[in-house]
Amino acid sequence: MRILAVSGSLQARSSNGALVEAARTASPPGVEIDVYQELASLPAYNSDLDVDPLPVSVADWRASLAAADGVLIACPEFGHALPGSLKNAIDWVISSGELVGKPVAVTCAAAGPGRGEKGLASLVGVLRAVDARVIGGEPIVRGVLGPAGEIADPAALAAIEALVAQLVAAR
Repeated sequence: MRILAVSGSLQARSSNGALVEAARTASPPGVEIDVYQELASLPAYNSDLDVDPLPVSVADWRASLAAADGVLIACPEFGHALPGSLKNAIDWVISSGELVGKPVAVTCAAAGPGRGEKGLASLVGVLRAVDARVIGGEPIVRGVLGPAGEIADPAALAAIEALVAQLVAAR
């Protein structure tokens, strides 16, 4: 199974980036997790650009999604919503349909209980609008990050592994 993992954060060292990297390194046998790292390269959605030839970054984004059996999104919360860059990426696949019927597991690396829930609710609403099959939707309290910015908390790692298992089962 191929999973495309996406951090909704554009920061080089973010806890949501650490979460998708932890999922990649802890993936079970038979599951390949590729981390999409080009969110910032997507131009602002403009239907005038949604024609052949597509911008290269958009064509690559759509191809990455099309090749995946499932998607894992770690979404930070900005202003009680999903980040604009992640919304923009989803906008680019509304007309082409790469997320229609595809299982998409969603979470966020939260600093503590009750954090990140509004951003995830916003993301879930957008994903349902494009007919993705949404899995999860609960924040993962990240605990303390390790010295290299990695997720080091055993409970957070177990939650990530459980979410990936749910995604695999939804295939």
